[in-house]
Amino acid sequence: MSASFKEEAEEVCVSLILLMAAVVQGFVEDLDDSFKENRKDNIWLVDFYAPWCGHCKKLEPVWNEVGMELRTTGSPVRVGKMDATSYSSIASEFGVRGYPTIKLLKGDMAYNYRGPRTKDDIIEFANRVSGPIVRPLPSQQMFEHVQKRHPVLFVYAGGESPLKEKYIEVASELIVYTYFFSASEEVLPEYVTLHELPAVLVFKDGTYFVYDAEYEDGDLSSWVNKERFQGYLNIDGFTLFELGDTGKMVAIAVIDDKNTIEEHIRLKSVIQEIAKDYREHFSRDFQFGHMDGSDYINSLIMDEVKVPSVIVLNTSNQQYFVPKKDIESTQDMVQFLNEILDGTADAQGGDGFFQRIKRVAYDAKSTIVSVFKSSPILGCFLFGLPLGVISIMCYGIWTADSDEGSEETEALRKAAKDPELTDEDSDEELEDEDDRENSPEQTDEEQTEKPASEKKTD
Repeated sequence: MSASFKEEAEEVCVSLILLMAAVVQGFVEDLDDSFKENRKDNIWLVDFYAPWCGHCKKLEPVWNEVGMELRTTGSPVRVGKMDATSYSSIASEFGVRGYPTIKLLKGDMAYNYRGPRTKDDIIEFANRVSGPIVRPLPSQQMFEHVQKRHPVLFVYAGGESPLKEKYIEVASELIVYTYFFSASEEVLPEYVTLHELPAVLVFKDGTYFVYDAEYEDGDLSSWVNKERFQGYLNIDGFTLFELGDTGKMVAIAVIDDKNTIEEHIRLKSVIQEIAKDYREHFSRDFQFGHMDGSDYINSLIMDEVKVPSVIVLNTSNQQYFVPKKDIESTQDMVQFLNEILDGTADAQGGDGFFQRIKRVAYDAKSTIVSVFKSSPILGCFLFGLPLGVISIMCYGIWTADSDEGSEETEALRKAAKDPELTDEDSDEELEDEDDRENSPEQTDEEQTEKPASEKKTD
């Protein structure tokens, strides 16, 4: 009785799991070629995938959770997925170049998602981009609430103006990265002092900064792009990738977060002090932060970085700078940054031809090592078997050439051992040729009788 009950319970559990999976998948719509005509009626969050793509398969359960979350919370965003290999023409129209590609389609606009492929990050992106490009803040209470939720906050203050039109234009372009708000001067905190209106402000790092059109050469988009990060960051690989769009160099303290040795703490404190106290000097050119461990940096520069240490990366051209002496104080760091700006610091790396060749070799080596570490048997099969076949082929070719060479060598040796015999044979051949040339023409009867006479002579 108990065994049958256990089997029935297992069947029920399996059925429930399959039912839940089917329900979750039901919140994600499979799209076909009719999607092109019908998409403008709604806001769509679409995953363009390929069936053979490993990253796409890894994203699938996360994508199902995203679909369920947005549907159950009443979001206007519909979630779908499209096989980009089956509907390649539609995928190419949306600029799909790799898999998976996540896009939010809103009217005539298509917004690329380039953040971490986690449920919370994707949902936050969908809610941000699907809403108003510029969100109004009608009261101080609303302003304070929003400021607590967003460490970096862009606000337009003032009425209708060309600056507001430019602000909306920039917000349409950069909404994929951050939120944009508008407010009247009365809504802003009391500590804010504006010399003129309209104005664009960014609130971060416990203070605020005002956009100066003359200082920034009228490029509001560039200013927003550079200011969308806090002054000091805990940097990982994805953050470093995003910082590449700002055009800034990245000054990093490479430390071990778990290590409480004074040197680790001191380097981190030096970078934090530079980011805060020297903002006016370096904020246009540098982003500051620290990174836990050196593995990512090592793979980026194809070299070993000691921990703790300081490195400055130029993500625009793959160059990097390392101080000639240890950074002991804030002044040492200031001097190092000034040397980079005035061109006296030695730049390493780059994106030249030889560096690209080095990158290919380094990536190949890293791939082979990682495969052997994760699965030695698979590594032997993938790399050992082809190398073994190639080795056997090369050995066969070499031995064949050696056999031919040995036969020729043996013939030459025999010829060298019997030089007299060879000379006699050559002389006899020459005499026979002379006799044939000097003898008169013979008739057919003479030619037939010759063998018989030769036999008698013998």
